[in-house]
Parts: sequence; C-alpha cells; structure tokens
Amino acid sequence: MATIAALSLPLLFILLWSSGYVAGKLALPHVGPLTLLAMRFGVAGLVLLGVAVATGAPWPRGRRAWVHLAVAGLLMQVLHFSCLYFALREGLSAGVAGLVVGLMPLATAVGAHAWLGERLSPRQGWALLAGLAGVGLVVADKPLGGAWISYVLAGVGLMGLVAGTLYQKRFCAHMDLRSGAGVQMAVSAVVVAVAAVPAEHFTVSWTTEFVGAWLWLGLVNSIGAFSLMFVMIRRGQAGQVARLFFLIPGVSALMGFVVLGERLAPLALAGFALSAAAVCVAAAKR
Repeated sequence: MATIAALSLPLLFILLWSSGYVAGKLALPHVGPLTLLAMRFGVAGLVLLGVAVATGAPWPRGRRAWVHLAVAGLLMQVLHFSCLYFALREGLSAGVAGLVVGLMPLATAVGAHAWLGERLSPRQGWALLAGLAGVGLVVADKPLGGAWISYVLAGVGLMGLVAGTLYQKRFCAHMDLRSGAGVQMAVSAVVVAVAAVPAEHFTVSWTTEFVGAWLWLGLVNSIGAFSLMFVMIRRGQAGQVARLFFLIPGVSALMGFVVLGERLAPLALAGFALSAAAVCVAAAKR
C-alpha cells in the first residue's frame, strides 16, 4: 500500500497541475482573464479559510507575517496566473504554456543563486541553457507575428511563480497550508476583482463548459495540485517534486491534443524533449 501511495501521489500531481492549462483554455472564451482569476481565487479562498476555521489551523502571528503571506500570494497567484491567462487568450497553446512553466525548477535554481546565495552547479547552468534552447525550438516552429506577446506574457508569468516561490521559501517557510494558502487566495481574489470590475465589468457567459472549468480550476487545480505538492515536500520529496516538472509540458501537450485538438510539429516536439531532459538532468540526484 505504501508503494502504491508513493507512486499515486506524483502521478496525481502531474495530472492535476497539467490539467490547469487546458481548463483555463476552455474557460477563457466565456469570461475575461481577470474575472476568471477572481472567481477561481475566490472559491478556493472560501474553501481553504473554511477548512482552516473548522480544523483549528494556526494563523499567522504579527502584521509582518500577514504581509509576507500576501506578497508571496500576489506573486505566485496574481502575477503568475494573470500573465498566463492573458497569454492563453492571445493564442498560446496549453502545451507551450506548460513548457514555459515547466522550466520553473531551473529558473528557481538561478533565482535562489542570485537572491538566497544558494550555489548553482555547472550541471544546472548547462541544463538551463538546454532548457532555453528547447523553448527556442518550440517558438521557432511557429512564425511569431503578432503572437510574440503571448510568449512574453508567459515568461513574465514564470518569473512571478519563481519570485513567489523564493519569497515564500525565505519569509513563509513555516506557514500552515490551510490558513496560509487561504489568506493568499483571499487576498489575490480581492486584488484581481478590483482590477476586473472596471476592465471587464465581471461579464460571464454561464455555460456548462465554463462552470465546469471554473470549478475545476478553483477546487481541483488551485487546492488539489498545490496541496499535493506541499504534502510531497513535507514528506521529504522536494527533489522528486522538482523532477516531476519535466513531465508536465508533455502531459499538458497531450491533454491539449486530446481535449482542444492542439497539434505540435516535429521541431516543436524536439524542443519539448530537450527542455524536459534539461529539467530532469538538473533535478536528478548527484
């Protein structure tokens, strides 16, 4: 049973995390990116705060702890997902979105070296170059034209996720998952909602497809995927979590092909393989 659990958690994490790009792509034709995020963060925040109250979870102590939680949440949730959703709306495929975010372990290693003083090994440096080369092959497969902005937005979203991860590691390492994540989701929902009202007037096309995608993003993706990652890290599987990210681009592309009909040319597939191998090599044990 222990072996089955050890295998099932990583598999479930990959499926849940990868599904978020496809669900976002399905929801965006029916709602603006900011409105979708406000609704996604809102439902996730309500559930997490309710669980925190019901289970007696510890709350942050002191004003600085609350501020640190809010800043980490704004970086990881608002900056990351708002850029990503605008990129998806501009035409970025679910697979390419997964590819860019899949470079997170490499980008985090570079950020930890620059900000936290952690050593960057030569292998990680070469892997970063290989991962970027893989992204370059995917981008080169399609003429940029007016779609260049989608790649820029995805890159900024990646930087938001990396900055939020490092900030949380530095200032929120001991936060409780229930109360801490609930506070982050609630703050993110309020901030995005303030921007969504004048920009998008909170206009929503209430279709079955939208409701399903929204609830999947808010309940399954926001709570389930992040909770699984937290559980695996708590079990001492941080290295395994990093290695799992090299599978996310391929799984996202496969889901995009099955659900959305997205296709990749041979050059783009080679780029996916190169980037995946780079992340795997960088995260592997010495």
